[in-house]
Amino acid sequence: MASVATSSTANAFAKFTPPFSSARKLPQTVLIPRRRSTSAARIYASVSAVTPVPTKPDDLVEKILSKVVQTDRGVLLTRDEHKKVAEVADELQRFCVEEPVKCPLIFGEWDVLYCSNPTSPGGGYRSAIGRLVFKTKEMMQAVEAPDIVRNRVSFSLLGFLDGEVSLKGKLTALDEKWIQVVFEPPELKVGGLEFKYGGESEVKLQITYIDEKIRLGKGSRGSLFVFQRCKPLS
Repeated sequence: MASVATSSTANAFAKFTPPFSSARKLPQTVLIPRRRSTSAARIYASVSAVTPVPTKPDDLVEKILSKVVQTDRGVLLTRDEHKKVAEVADELQRFCVEEPVKCPLIFGEWDVLYCSNPTSPGGGYRSAIGRLVFKTKEMMQAVEAPDIVRNRVSFSLLGFLDGEVSLKGKLTALDEKWIQVVFEPPELKVGGLEFKYGGESEVKLQITYIDEKIRLGKGSRGSLFVFQRCKPLS
């Protein structure tokens, strides 16, 4: 009904002849809608498109630490959270020194803070069943000049008996980024007992980032490691 009324009103105005129209015919003015200029929009868009500020390595270090601390070395993270850790690690890799194997920062005592494969560090002690029996207290790695690596996992057996398993290995640089460590048979200490078992083992690790705080490594099977320095450099 509104459209009919509007149409009728429009026809009425169209048929209405102004007074004195016969004396002087006024020229008909046609209003052409003006096209809106897009130049202002372009200028606004160019101003709004701010160039992202390059991320500093220190910011990425804090970011990756915030994602892996208090996660039981990665056990408590979901698949998506592991993926986010890997993304930050990939960004940090761009800031790695050219020859990290030769960097003196690799030496020192490190806390194994995270691994994308929770059973990779610690072996059976970190498996689903192993974590129930051996509650991990510390997982450390010491790299001593010129070529000694010591791994140590301390645990509480069934929640009341303290123990630790340790390995000593020799480090060999394969190239400017990859190292190989050949470990002697592990040594197990539980209560007053102390003995060695098993045979030698070896690992290969790529150093993807290193600084005064953290060291990132990637195993030959793709496992990502995050090491945090135990004591700040003086």
